[in-house]
Amino acid sequence: MSEREEEKQSSDTVNDTEPGQDVSKEYGRTVSESKVETFHIIMPKDLNDSGRLFGGVLMAWIDEVAGLVGRRHAQMNVTTGSVDNLKFLHGAYLHDMIVITGKVTHVGNKSMEVKVDTSVEHIGGKRELINRAFLTLVGIDENDRPARLPRLILETEEDRKEWGRAERRRQIRLHEKETGFHFYGDEG
Repeated sequence: MSEREEEKQSSDTVNDTEPGQDVSKEYGRTVSESKVETFHIIMPKDLNDSGRLFGGVLMAWIDEVAGLVGRRHAQMNVTTGSVDNLKFLHGAYLHDMIVITGKVTHVGNKSMEVKVDTSVEHIGGKRELINRAFLTLVGIDENDRPARLPRLILETEEDRKEWGRAERRRQIRLHEKETGFHFYGDEG
């Protein structure tokens, strides 16, 4: 049996419920169970030569949060497969408090999408969104091979909306993969 046929057969037996249906905790985890929030104070070492938070530092923090979210959901090691979308909306500056929040928005058989929002938290607690990213992570077994992931249990209407939006992004990624769309020019 090919790997694709095995994946199809496995998905029919393990992931045969609709998002949001009652699923035993043995087979799934909720969005809230894997949510992660981290905090950083921007220090001089985190700045670029324009005095703003260096994008590479933020990207590392985002990847770390996504990895923590993925690991909490999968209960195994994970690896970043791709960063699907990374939007820098506003700058952040020396001594700003950065809040990075990640949560699972979609789970397939062996990969999951994690949404990571980055905000500056101002004195008084008001948060301003400065970045949003979507990452695809893959569960990794003890042999460093992609592994089956627990289902995502959707508890709230917002969880279901996020799932729907993630499904649309997944369809776009699949279409790009099928059409050979890439950013690096012609192969060869």
